[in-house]
Amino acid sequence: MNSKVTESIIYIGANDHDIDLFEGQYIVPNGMAYNSYAVMGEKIAIMDTIDKSKTDEWLQNIEAALKCSAPDYLVVQHMEPDHSASIQAFVEKYPEATVVVNKKTLKMIGQFFPGLELKNVLEVENGQTLDLGGHELTFVFAPMVHWPEVMMTYDSVDKVLFSADGFGKFGALDVDEDWACEARRYYFGIVGKYGAQVQNVLKKAAALDIQTICPLHGPVLNENLEYYIGLYDTWSSYLAESDGIFIAYTSVYGHTKEAAEMLHDELVARGVPTVEITDLARDDWAEAVEDAFRYDKLVLATTTYNSEIFPFMRQFIDHLTERGFQKKTVALIENGSWAPTAAKVMKGMLEGCKDITFAKNTVSILSAMNDENKEQIKALADELAADYIKPEFEEEEKKIDPTALFKIGYGLYVITSNDGKKDNGMIGNTVAQVSNDPSRLIVGINKANYSCETIAKTGVLNVCTLNEQAPFQMFQHFGFQSGRDVDKFADFEHFDKSGNGLPYLNKYANGYMSLKVFDTVDTGSHLMFFCDITESAVLNDVDTMTYTFYQKNVKPRPQEEIKGWVCDVCGYVYEGEDLPEDFVCPLCKHGASDFSRMG
Repeated sequence: MNSKVTESIIYIGANDHDIDLFEGQYIVPNGMAYNSYAVMGEKIAIMDTIDKSKTDEWLQNIEAALKCSAPDYLVVQHMEPDHSASIQAFVEKYPEATVVVNKKTLKMIGQFFPGLELKNVLEVENGQTLDLGGHELTFVFAPMVHWPEVMMTYDSVDKVLFSADGFGKFGALDVDEDWACEARRYYFGIVGKYGAQVQNVLKKAAALDIQTICPLHGPVLNENLEYYIGLYDTWSSYLAESDGIFIAYTSVYGHTKEAAEMLHDELVARGVPTVEITDLARDDWAEAVEDAFRYDKLVLATTTYNSEIFPFMRQFIDHLTERGFQKKTVALIENGSWAPTAAKVMKGMLEGCKDITFAKNTVSILSAMNDENKEQIKALADELAADYIKPEFEEEEKKIDPTALFKIGYGLYVITSNDGKKDNGMIGNTVAQVSNDPSRLIVGINKANYSCETIAKTGVLNVCTLNEQAPFQMFQHFGFQSGRDVDKFADFEHFDKSGNGLPYLNKYANGYMSLKVFDTVDTGSHLMFFCDITESAVLNDVDTMTYTFYQKNVKPRPQEEIKGWVCDVCGYVYEGEDLPEDFVCPLCKHGASDFSRMG
């Protein structure tokens, strides 16, 4: 099928509704799209081929798009067979066309098509351009997103990024379905391991003026690109996309399932915004992997099996760890009729993951649930739900929780206010208690900050004490842009409103205080606001984010150029000037001949 992407770029891909499993493992009830594009300049470039099952249809699409013309170039961005299997058919039909490749691509063509002779080859380097006359293509190498030879292509005329497998999704193009759901399942299933490499590509993309994204699977994206790029940034940073808890269980005779379902109901009753539950033996494993990465908390419930854990749970945890699972809270429920070891095994499998916080409460069942187990589940529900529960005050005089003041240190805070039209927030680090009776604080804010101007006018503000789980993106959001220019709460989800009508963070903060200014002192560069506390609450027990913790653990360090060698097969990086001749890659076991120098 052919359709216009721009006036001079034509979609020439095909839908596949006959496929049962994509890559031999992912169910695709709505089929797949194999995308290819014709860039029509004075010279014509075809962007990638498609799966062999649709070769004939693809060649017909090229003929229909080009009419009586012949393509001048075939750009090979990615060598997976669903995108490269038709190379030989293309070369046989258009032998004079130049095949545009990089060094790694050319090697793989020889592997996939033994004996194939390419008459005309253009081997390009990272950043090299190709002028088609009316279109100028720049090649952007994207190794290990998600194969080592991958490159993307940017057309600076129509401002189109041909993104290879990036921004792809499951599903054919003639099916109307939500993009994020199948794109998320596709990303974490296929690309999820390579978050750092995706982050590198996003940094390169940020320097480009992109108005359209053309992936090799899924629809062309040409509206609200900030949404799609923002999701990719979240996914590749391994941050939670949504507030919620995902429960994954296996059960032999139903007792572990009963415990998992009880926890689900207890969490819902406590007001957790989203609670999803899945049976790993019966539900789609890729959907379960997607949800484990999507939500900020994960509960694993399984039985002790052969002194280990039930096979479906082991396989599921393997899926998570091999994809770089991190930055989550994990709770464990185990069952065993004698010598239960499931919790210990599951914890051991996850201990190598980065930034995993294990819940304090673990539920251990002996055969079937008893009253003690039910109380354990309720305690676990209380612990997991604490971050999502908005503090409630029964009486006006009980609005001040004195223990909230214990969270104050030389820390980092989000200070919120309202200018009369919109809510605003900023990062501050000068908050101190100056009186116990009455409860009073001082807050120092630089006069150059828009919040200083707003608070000076309104006399009300909230101080949210950030906790150690706050990611760098929070500091970027509230500290690297001004409320004069943007509405910081327009697309921000993690907040509620306190009694004074101002927002406070209900995630990544362990407490908040609502303040009313009673005096102001000009200290030169800053205004010091002396405030009465009108409301305060503790939100969770995560330690307060101090400035020292931020500098050591949150703020990105300047990245020095790595000198070393990269494995052409799996992307493993060996750091060092010289690669030993007898070196063997610890991941894929290939030798030194399969390594290329970086830089």
